[in-house]
Amino acid sequence: MNSNNTFTHRTVEYEILLERFKELLKKNGYKYTIQREVILETLYKSDEHLTPEALHQLIKEKFPELKTGIATVYRTLSLLEDSDMVTSLSFGSQGKKYELGAKEHHDHMICTVCGNITEFVDEEIEHRQHIIAKEFGFKMQEHSMQIYGICKNCQN
Repeated sequence: MNSNNTFTHRTVEYEILLERFKELLKKNGYKYTIQREVILETLYKSDEHLTPEALHQLIKEKFPELKTGIATVYRTLSLLEDSDMVTSLSFGSQGKKYELGAKEHHDHMICTVCGNITEFVDEEIEHRQHIIAKEFGFKMQEHSMQIYGICKNCQN
């Protein structure tokens, strides 16, 4: 399953993100390890939405000298997601795909055939969401939109 990203602008410098990560680990009783940093760094540098297994495989390929277990990947992703440093898209029985939350806001179109994920930003949609929330007396704090369908390639 490929991931097609059109928006990869990071909103946080890596050094700042790493300091937040170290504070998060300490606060939750985890030790800082090079394996955990490699998980964060790999997510930061990736332009893809990664399953835990794909992230684990990527780390094994890029850092063969490190012994990073899949359980460490799962625990670290869970901690990062709970703290809103990463976000996930659920694929039902196929599991979740993760991306770092340090990117500019964007929404997703997800192909239900091949799993391709296309990121997009539409200012009109952003504007309408605020108007709708206001009309209902709702104070929006954040939002996420996923559009599921069949991509152009799979339609052919």
